[in-house]
Amino acid sequence: MKVSIGIGGAASGRKRDFDEQVDYVVEAEKLGVDTVWTAEAWGQDAISPLAYLGAKTSRIRLGTGIMQISARAPVMTAMTALTMASITNDRFILGLGASGPQVVEGLHGRPFKAPLTRMRETVDIIRLAFAGEKIEYHGQYHDLPLPGGQGKALRLAQPGNSKIPIYLATLGPASLEYTGAAADGWLGTSFTPEHADAHLSYIRRGAEGAGRKLADIDIQVGGTVAFGDDIDALVEPLKPAMAFTLGAMGSPTTNFYNDAYKRGGWEEAGREVQKLWVAGKRDEAIAKVPAQMVIEANILGDAKTVRERIRMYKASGVTTLRVQPAGRDLKERLDTLGRVIDIARGL
Repeated sequence: MKVSIGIGGAASGRKRDFDEQVDYVVEAEKLGVDTVWTAEAWGQDAISPLAYLGAKTSRIRLGTGIMQISARAPVMTAMTALTMASITNDRFILGLGASGPQVVEGLHGRPFKAPLTRMRETVDIIRLAFAGEKIEYHGQYHDLPLPGGQGKALRLAQPGNSKIPIYLATLGPASLEYTGAAADGWLGTSFTPEHADAHLSYIRRGAEGAGRKLADIDIQVGGTVAFGDDIDALVEPLKPAMAFTLGAMGSPTTNFYNDAYKRGGWEEAGREVQKLWVAGKRDEAIAKVPAQMVIEANILGDAKTVRERIRMYKASGVTTLRVQPAGRDLKERLDTLGRVIDIARGL
């Protein structure tokens, strides 16, 4: 079982924060981590850190987890991916996601309507570019070349590269089916191995409809990993992030993370926490997060418990465990990461 890590995210970009992130990735590569993913959310972008890390590393794969499809024209996304693959000796993975209405409409000024259709069209255009073909595409939201203008169908000057993997971060049933049909990998969230079919059944259906198998898709999910005997002490620090996910990752009417957890057995908690968060009662929202929900969505406990949790992820169909190792400093995080890698290899 492979292990991947992530850097970046909504809080990324603090002064001097990146220096430690570089050290973390360099050491993680030595430990045997397969992939590092960069998130952009509303902090740092996903590409700039990866380009720097590409020069600091030699083996670890470099993926965007994720590039927001609303933030860039599809051809520019393809050009960026081709460039990254070229300068990193084909270690680059293009991870894409639709993000959510607050970011798409609030930051980028783009409509969030029909995110799956926009994702399909984006991937179609990117694959044309990767194949080295002239880029002509006539979809519902993307029309290339622009009708009535002076443009013509162009082929990128960069050589094509159809080997660049495309991973999708999807959560809704229809989007998960599309992932199974079209993607090389899935960047999952709101996942618990106890209710893996809340996600994987849709991916499997999409894969089989396209003449593929679930095993053809790299399933990457996981969570925070923390070792310890006091489970309450491990759970409590993670409740605020869970409350934020349920209440703030999207609008009050569109929150794919919340919907996914509700499909996975947490209907009541999803409703209650979101209601309190949206009402501005954040402390009450955090208090309403069930401890068991945090336990199922992460990998917490003594060494035996952590091993069994990782075994459950593997048995559920997860092929790469994506982890956030806990620790008070870089050394502790790397110690935790090393223990996880040892366990994953042992399985």
